[in-house]
Amino acid sequence: MEENTKIRIKGTGFCGLLTIAFIVLKLCGVIAWSWIWVLAPLWISWGLTLMIIIVVAIIEYVCTR
Repeated sequence: MEENTKIRIKGTGFCGLLTIAFIVLKLCGVIAWSWIWVLAPLWISWGLTLMIIIVVAIIEYVCTR
């Protein structure tokens, strides 16, 4: 008998917590970084995810030819 189980991951990950910490430090005046660098954990993780998706898609395309 096949059992369907769904796994849900809840909560904030490392990048989310790091971004929140950087935002708090920026708003409190502890760091004087540009907002681009304060939000860097978010866009870097999105970029890495996008790169992985592209690489997997290319490999899938090449292997199915």
